[in-house]
Amino acid sequence: MTPQERVAWLRDEIARHNEAYFIHDAPSIPDADYDAMTRELRALEAEFPELRDENSVSTKVGAPSTNLFKPVVHQETMLSLDNVFDADELRQWSTRVAKSIQRDPESLRFAVEPKIDGLALSIVYVDGSMFQAATRGDGRVGEDVTANVRTIRNVPRTLSGGPRGREEVRGEVFLARDDFLEMNRQQIALGAKEFANPRNAAAGSLRQKDPAVTAKRPLSFLAYQLVDLDGALSFTYYSETIRQLGDWGFLTASESRLEEGAEAMIHRTDWFQEHRHDLRYDIDGVVIKVDDLAQRALLGFTSRAPRWATARKFPPEERTTRLLAIEVSIGRTGRATPYAVLEPVVVAGSTVSMATLHNQDQVVAKDVRPGDLVIVRKAGDVIPEVVAAVREPGKRRARKWTFPTSCPECGQPLVRRDSESDTYCVNPTCPAQLLEQIVHFASRGALDIEGLGEQRVAQLLSEGLIGDVADLFTLRVDDLAALEGFGELSATSLVREIANATSMPLSRLLVGLGIRHVGPVAARELATRFHHLAALAAAPLEALEALDGIGPVIAQSVYQYFREEDNRERIARFSAAGLSLDEPGGATSLEATLAGKVVVVTGSIEGYSRDDAEAAILARGGTSPGSVSKKTYCVVVGEAPGAAKLAKARELGIPVVGASEFETLLATGVWKDPLA
Repeated sequence: MTPQERVAWLRDEIARHNEAYFIHDAPSIPDADYDAMTRELRALEAEFPELRDENSVSTKVGAPSTNLFKPVVHQETMLSLDNVFDADELRQWSTRVAKSIQRDPESLRFAVEPKIDGLALSIVYVDGSMFQAATRGDGRVGEDVTANVRTIRNVPRTLSGGPRGREEVRGEVFLARDDFLEMNRQQIALGAKEFANPRNAAAGSLRQKDPAVTAKRPLSFLAYQLVDLDGALSFTYYSETIRQLGDWGFLTASESRLEEGAEAMIHRTDWFQEHRHDLRYDIDGVVIKVDDLAQRALLGFTSRAPRWATARKFPPEERTTRLLAIEVSIGRTGRATPYAVLEPVVVAGSTVSMATLHNQDQVVAKDVRPGDLVIVRKAGDVIPEVVAAVREPGKRRARKWTFPTSCPECGQPLVRRDSESDTYCVNPTCPAQLLEQIVHFASRGALDIEGLGEQRVAQLLSEGLIGDVADLFTLRVDDLAALEGFGELSATSLVREIANATSMPLSRLLVGLGIRHVGPVAARELATRFHHLAALAAAPLEALEALDGIGPVIAQSVYQYFREEDNRERIARFSAAGLSLDEPGGATSLEATLAGKVVVVTGSIEGYSRDDAEAAILARGGTSPGSVSKKTYCVVVGEAPGAAKLAKARELGIPVVGASEFETLLATGVWKDPLA
């Protein structure tokens, strides 16, 4: 079984067992067997990045991906955190932070908190009453779990003091260690299977279809962030927000400390590493945040994480095991990745049977050979990798492993490109590449064609019905109904799913095309700016490079993609098949009055939701980030504006414009009457 086939099988099996356990409350296999399958799938996806799917069951924490919960769009994105792995990297981070705001690292004050290994949650309160609770999801869109969260005993239904406006409380749902042990004691007493670990048990408990099931689980919620959505409150320091959360009745981390200066902060993170097993909950690191909110505003954000915070991950666990074989997989881009097949071993809490060897140079440098005893590590507690061979005196080693010169899938030569460490199969008709390209095209993060998984794509390829993603749109019911495993109904269903995919927005199509370096964020930026595929395909390189978030590497990749004849032909076939090829809300006829200008909106503007205001700015060529910087052209102020944004604008001398001038700004690109 190839890695691709194994991943497909594992995903199907895990989804089936998830439904049996979480939805029907009738486990179909022992928990230990389920855990082993889940760990194997995660190891494969980590080892072969091209096999990853953002909607894979491996990305779900316990509960299956279903339509049980309504989607919730977070008003402010729930970002990730950047990571450091030791004291030296943490010291370098604090130095960069201090330099960015022209401070001495020892003059800064940091909040140092445990990084709880649970499930991130957002709870919105309106005028002091709980309104909605949602999981983090992909950061932009989560799942509505309000009914279940209402059953968590330490989550306040109302905020004491009755604050007006909308307040969002973010934190982590978790199972305390003692509660987890008691749950498993009860499971044993009932003759049921034990839960695998606190994190997955907490996540699965929260995402139950029936809130009554969640109510029986001893879930807890720890708050670590207050987002003042309407700007109704006023704080100077992050620590003040944490005290406010405590006053409202939320549990906050008692082990958290405010530390003056970088060295004291680093010392406190060392304490957490030393005492990680003494805490009431599982942690996988420490979170460090700048306390001063004005300094945070100066530091701002990257596209995925705040610059004013980081997480120090604990050193990864290392184990030894036997290297059984070294094999090579071919991804959708043609990259040939060597990987180690191992005797299964538990590393950082999960069973690892495969581990990455990265590329040809790494195999040579580490000199690992089949039969060796090797050290296996989970880099960043996520991706299994082979670190080195353990020398065994008196044991004869196998011959040095050499990188193959031909593709294991198609037999064509493997080529190492200039200045790159990776090796590629450059045969565009390589079946391994083609299979993964089509599977990726149909995945949920792209065109979302249900029923078109790896096994089905492999069947269509072997039958000669498709040879490119564009061929999907020429499939007919009669073509499919004659195939093994198909009937009239299933053939009709798949053709209908493919037809539905023609209305997908341009951003999803760009993800599906698999253009090198273009992920969901870059795809959204490109689609928002150019609105139609024809405009993007004709864009000069300079126009691509000028976009925020699109650097020269991505720009060059996009530019080159649309100048290759095969790709132009594919786009023409998409158009002929009736794909929309545009981004909804593009409004290409609008004049680019705000081209190149950064406009920040704070507070509510009559006639516009927050998303509508941002869309209006984007449609006219501008950008509308969530923070004020030196690049900001002006700040538009509506009702109940954010105090931090106003303070930052005035500190930098950025014009502050009243909401009544917003329409004029959109129409002309200039402001007239700045506020004092």
